[in-house]
Amino acid sequence: MLNMIGFMLKGAVISARVFFLTLLFSIPLALPVTFGRMSRNPLVRGPVGFYLLIARGTPLILQLIFIYFAPKYLYAFLESRLGEVIRAGGFWEALRFVLSYDRFVAVIIAFSLNYAAYFAEIYRGGIESIPRGQYEAAQVLGFTRRKTFLRIILPQVVKRILPASGNEFITLVKDTALAQVIGVAELFHAARNAASREFSTMPIFVAGLFYLIMNWAVTLAFTRAEKKFSYYS
Repeated sequence: MLNMIGFMLKGAVISARVFFLTLLFSIPLALPVTFGRMSRNPLVRGPVGFYLLIARGTPLILQLIFIYFAPKYLYAFLESRLGEVIRAGGFWEALRFVLSYDRFVAVIIAFSLNYAAYFAEIYRGGIESIPRGQYEAAQVLGFTRRKTFLRIILPQVVKRILPASGNEFITLVKDTALAQVIGVAELFHAARNAASREFSTMPIFVAGLFYLIMNWAVTLAFTRAEKKFSYYS
């Protein structure tokens, strides 16, 4: 049992890395996507809307497979058709570097793009829920648009989006199991290997306990954050 748990702890570390790196990239990326979605310019709003449609309208598992395998097929196609031209231009090494990322990088790219779309819609809902009168009142008091957003709007938006963001965080913890689809040895992948090796379902239940503990920590953190921001309710 101790050997099995030790083996699965290594998978849990990979799951934690996927979780934190996804948040590191998706949360900031969601902000420009939000503003693009809210833009009045159709040349900006159209492509952003299409990206949101693809990211939210197709399964994450399909996005993982596409992001990992598509560049490899593109690389092979370009090498067979345009290899001589690209080599002559000196771009081949750079192109090969860009299109030959490993499995873990593919997971982070797919997860970040997917979750950025969901966070962007959460941000948009939070921003649009603020009454327009608050912007007008801040303008009358002499606040700039930047100060209005940072000091008045943003704290209220953070308070309003915390429950929905907490749900996404919890979903992300569970979605890390999808990384096994392209061979990343995260927690569930380790549990499956242990179950096959030991001829037992116990590793699967242990993995479920790991996920439960991680989600308990996320829930506790968001509960405390909601209490802290209750001042703005």
